[in-house]
Amino acid sequence: MAKPDGMQSDVLEVLRGIVDGVKAGTVFGAPVSHDGMIILPVARITGGGGGGRGDGSNGRGADGSGGGLGLSARPVGVYVIGDGKVTWSPAVDVTRVILGGQLVGVVALLTLRMLFKIFRARQERSRPQPPGDAEPTMAE
Repeated sequence: MAKPDGMQSDVLEVLRGIVDGVKAGTVFGAPVSHDGMIILPVARITGGGGGGRGDGSNGRGADGSGGGLGLSARPVGVYVIGDGKVTWSPAVDVTRVILGGQLVGVVALLTLRMLFKIFRARQERSRPQPPGDAEPTMAE
């Protein structure tokens, strides 16, 4: 196996550091003591990465490399430990609640619009035609 050059080894060290940092200790924050209770914050950590390398075999003579990494951390809630009990208090993401409510509202409006159109079409079909609007028949 070929030994990585200086730039590749630097990138690998950075990636190793990031992967080592995303573990249970990162998900659970530092405990906070207050009034005889311990509060333990919890977060959801997600991430992904990728990389590439070109060697000029495509006939254009280009050589290249690349990579990318994305991490995200969101609060989930806190454990409250005290009086011999452990309770869970979830974090409320207000932005998600608002976006979910807007989505439900849009779907409801579109559904009501469709139902209103169907109702009007049925009313127009069941409405009796005035006698003067009847089309003449061949006998007349």
